[in-house]
Amino acid sequence: MKTTLIIGASSGIGKALANKLIKERENVISISRNLPDASFSHYYQHDILSNEDLPKIEGTIDGLVYCPGSINLKPFRTLKQQDFENDFKLNVLGAIKSIQTYTQNLQLSKNASIVLFSTVAVQTGMPFHSSVSVSKGAIEGLTKALAAEFSPKIRVNCVAPSLTSTPMAEKLINTPEKLEASNSRHPLKRIGSPEDMANTIEFLLSKNSSWITGQIFHVDGGMSTLKV
Repeated sequence: MKTTLIIGASSGIGKALANKLIKERENVISISRNLPDASFSHYYQHDILSNEDLPKIEGTIDGLVYCPGSINLKPFRTLKQQDFENDFKLNVLGAIKSIQTYTQNLQLSKNASIVLFSTVAVQTGMPFHSSVSVSKGAIEGLTKALAAEFSPKIRVNCVAPSLTSTPMAEKLINTPEKLEASNSRHPLKRIGSPEDMANTIEFLLSKNSSWITGQIFHVDGGMSTLKV
């Protein structure tokens, strides 16, 4: 039975992925700040921003998915250095800490896969996205560096979504007018769902993607490449 570790599985994309994998009878381990409502094989409560060590996990981990992130949208002139540091700590240093902690577990797998998260705003410049783009740009660089270093034992890929209907995005879509405006900006005329992302991540964790590593997958409704 395949074992997947999801860091940040209590809501949004992490929760959708966990529910999908559990439904398919996979072994899913969760590490998150808040208690999830899914039936995980093992659950550890941990705040990735704390200075405490991540919990020790025995045995093989076949997949590691790092879901914590931020949407800190402010004009550049109002951003403080602390804003950049906070976003970098959550998005980048948390991912690094997680991977370093569980690399040995991943090395025990015959089909190990790491999936990280970027954003459409890294490749497509968007106003007010400078802080999150700095952090997620670093994640794209980390993805490719680790894919090269861990090859051929561990595959590393990254999903770069556009706006997705999650609790983190609530303020951006909390009225019919905001939601319609966000939908209309995408060539496919809707924002993403957690399930859209979970489907891609499931593929990247599976043997069906065994010849794919070091890639950035733009699951963004066409936002990054199309103008319609």
